Amino acid sequence: MNRSLIDSYKNFLDKGKTERECVSFSIEEARSKGFVELCEKESLKPGDRVYYVNRDKSIALFIIGKAKLEDGMNILGAHIDSPRLDLKMKPLFEKEGVVYLNTHYYGGIKKYQWVTMPLALHGVVFRKDGTAALVEIGEDEDDTALCIADILPHIAQEQMKQSAAEFIKGEELDLVVGLTPNDESKEKDKGKKAIMALLKERYDIDEDDFSSAELEVVPAGRARDMGLDRSMVLAYGQDDRVCAYTSLKAILDYEGTPERTACCMLVDKEEIGSVGATGMDSLILENTVAEVLAKCGITDSLTLRRCLRNSYMLSSDVNSAYDPQHADLYDKDNASILSGGVVFNKYTGARGKSGASDANPEFIAKLRNVMDKNKVKFQMAEMAKVDIGGGGTIAKYCSWYGMDVIDCGVAVLSMHAPFEITSVEDINSAYDCYRAFLTL
Repeated sequence: MNRSLIDSYKNFLDKGKTERECVSFSIEEARSKGFVELCEKESLKPGDRVYYVNRDKSIALFIIGKAKLEDGMNILGAHIDSPRLDLKMKPLFEKEGVVYLNTHYYGGIKKYQWVTMPLALHGVVFRKDGTAALVEIGEDEDDTALCIADILPHIAQEQMKQSAAEFIKGEELDLVVGLTPNDESKEKDKGKKAIMALLKERYDIDEDDFSSAELEVVPAGRARDMGLDRSMVLAYGQDDRVCAYTSLKAILDYEGTPERTACCMLVDKEEIGSVGATGMDSLILENTVAEVLAKCGITDSLTLRRCLRNSYMLSSDVNSAYDPQHADLYDKDNASILSGGVVFNKYTGARGKSGASDANPEFIAKLRNVMDKNKVKFQMAEMAKVDIGGGGTIAKYCSWYGMDVIDCGVAVLSMHAPFEITSVEDINSAYDCYRAFLTL
């Protein structure tokens, strides 16, 4: 068991609670391993290690292989966004003595899980002159905390009659950030102005600057070992940063020159459908690979198409872990269990595989062979029983190019909760799997 891997993974989780923070961490680690930014190279040859950053919220790393690029690459693709709360464009308001920050939730969450717990604010604010303020509030234990209030049980009879989906509404997920000063002044919004003055002092930002900000509300606190036997990790954002980190580390630790070009892509927006310029449902993969090909002296579109079509990809994403307390939701024979090894999911989607990328058996056979050769512990599984529900990943967006793709990642208990649970053994298995895959 590689405990140093687990310690470095927890460090990554602590430093990377947003996409931008994950990209910054990845750049620092990549440069320490000899990777340089693609624009720093005039041309590429086998063995070169480069990375390409897209809008500071996605990153692709490459080790140029010996084989022709048109013969395809081995791609590890993961996402670095996680469910959270985002501040609205005009977030700060005061209501009858209490000052709040207004939020809009991001991704699939159970809203009731986000109340009455310590929260932190991470992100960036861009001023009109183009300068930026990096914001972090509530993370350090010596810093102030943020929180969303809830009704006390003594007077919550009507609230508790509602369903779990209804009793906390999205518009009620507002952070308490201050109180109106208790003085004789009749000034309007004096509590809001007092909070804004503190933000001005700390970050040199004005209220209008919120309109060009990207501020994310996440659970405060560090990643921790879990269980008396320390067999698990408890942390925010393990979907999908557990696969992102092990994919990143797999390519950073690769020694020598691979036969096929190795690629690791860490992307944004998967939790809301992979949309936008930093999500996989864009030309991000195609454009990035075109830039690499251009550095190799190749600019024709046919070679680009062949490169993508002939590539292999692991959509490095998590799977739902079997929960014995809710066994009726799972087909146990086809469920992934904690400490069962990395999970290959032939298809995701929901109710009849809608939205899935259904992997070809020929590709799965190749993967089984390389896993066995490298003594990697793995399991084949799906998310839940057929009619229970499901979800999608970035796999289908890459399969559009005709490449072989399969979902492959770590089983997670309490997925999409503020704090998620993974198995130490499975994290090690994922790392071993991704390293073996790069040798295909």
